[in-house]
Amino acid sequence: MPKVHVPLLMQRAVIQRAKGYCEYCQLPVAFSPASFNFEHIIPLVKQGLTTLENLAFSCGGCNAHKKDKIEALDPLTRQLMPLFNPRTDIWSDHFQWSDDDLLIIGTTPTSRATVRLLKVNREGNVNLRRLLKMAELHPPTL
Repeated sequence: MPKVHVPLLMQRAVIQRAKGYCEYCQLPVAFSPASFNFEHIIPLVKQGLTTLENLAFSCGGCNAHKKDKIEALDPLTRQLMPLFNPRTDIWSDHFQWSDDDLLIIGTTPTSRATVRLLKVNREGNVNLRRLLKMAELHPPTL
């Protein structure tokens, strides 16, 4: 599928709304070795539009794992659940940090499905969180 052009003003609004963090795994763009994407929450192939309401700021890892999916299996209940939607869901209502602040824990069926599908606790993310925590830059205060 060809890349969709997201107008510059819309890009700036998406980044500002996300405060420079991936809206799924909370990776800060300022310290990311990979590029970030303007991710369609409802993918274009599922009739999603390129609007502020349908765009999320997403690190390359989360975007690559999500692809065109809008739902995934909750590993606990084995039910198909909608993925976390940064426009309608509140991150803190669905996720919490582990006691050492290195892992994201899904606390709802939606968030458990999202954690699993997007692999938000990828080794690189955990290593970066560890370094940022040592520098007192993690967890984010959004």
